[in-house]
Parts: sequence; structure tokens; C-alpha cells
Amino acid sequence: MRYIFILLSICCINACGQEANYRLIDSGRCDGCEAVLEFGDRKLSSVDTLPLYEQTNPKIKVFGTVYQPDGITPAEGVILYLYHTNRDGIYPKRGDEKGWARRHGYIRGWVKTDQNGQYAFYTFRPASYPSGTEAEHIHITVLEPDGKYYWIGSYLFHDDPLLRDRDIDKTPRGGSDGVLKLTKEGNLLTDRRDIVLGKNVPDYD
Repeated sequence: MRYIFILLSICCINACGQEANYRLIDSGRCDGCEAVLEFGDRKLSSVDTLPLYEQTNPKIKVFGTVYQPDGITPAEGVILYLYHTNRDGIYPKRGDEKGWARRHGYIRGWVKTDQNGQYAFYTFRPASYPSGTEAEHIHITVLEPDGKYYWIGSYLFHDDPLLRDRDIDKTPRGGSDGVLKLTKEGNLLTDRRDIVLGKNVPDYD
């Protein structure tokens, strides 16, 4: 009985210690960044396919390399959390969502960079909100291996008629403004976005 208690205590300390290492950067401007932590026990890989991909068009593939703050060294083990609307411009829900899925819906996914810092995800082009007041976008949150997490600018689309100059960050977080210029590759539309950890992120150290 004493052995079981000690074992449980060790597990609790390890789990609590790991959770305590998570640090939200620039918290004042983050809406739901904690969702990056909701991958649970799934085994993450450098490639993911988001829900509704197979039955929805236009299909897109986004890929790139995540670099250490020096902008040169590939960053392994970085988790990127992605979510977006459906073709009606809403975040669809099934009704059994928990955590931030109750707000972000179920079109979401996580990728974890490989040893070369590379990632890719397959999804479809989202629609703008029904109000028609905001450009189409895919949200992204970054979780670094040491526990720092923060948002960077959304993926946007250069041919979106709702995209305005003010939507494009002149000093973009992550080193890229995220504006995709999709090109056709087979039945896919593709583009690349590289990310530099901590680049232009306030309070990053």
C-alpha cells in the first residue's frame, strides 16, 4: 500500500511539474491559446489532415520549416495548433465538445515538427464569417518543447477580396505575414510558410 502511494505521488509530481512548465507568452492578446495543449494522448506527427478534408473543396496543403530564434537552425518537436471555419464561415460543432473545442469547433488539428523542423497539414480553404467583415483565415498557436506557447498571425489568402492592408502585419510574429499565394499542384492548392520561433513576439525570452 505504501509502495502504491509513493508511486502515485511520483506520477503526480511528474505530471504537475510538466504542466507547470507551460508558459503563455503575451497573454493579453490571446484568445484560446490554451487549446494548443488539448491534444491529449494522441501521437502527433509532422503531418496532419484536418476533419472534412476529403469531402470539401478547394483542398489545400500548407507546409514549411520551423526554425530556432536564430532563423537558421531547424526546430524539432514544436507543436502547431490549427483551426478554422467550414465553407459556411462557422466553427462547426458536433455537440459533445469539451474545452476550447466548444468555441473552436472540430475542424482543428496538431502537427509536431520533425528533426528537420518540417511540418505540413492538409485541409480545405475556409470561408469568411457570415457577416463578411473579416478575411478568410486559419488560426495558429505555437507550443515550444520547453513549454512556451503563443499565437502568431493567421494564415491568410492573397486573393481574398476581404483581405485589407491592415490585416497584414508589417512586423509579423513568427517572421512571416502568413499570406498564402496558393499554386495548383495536382488536385491541391499549396504554399509554404516558414516560422521563426519567438520572432516579433512581445515578452519572448
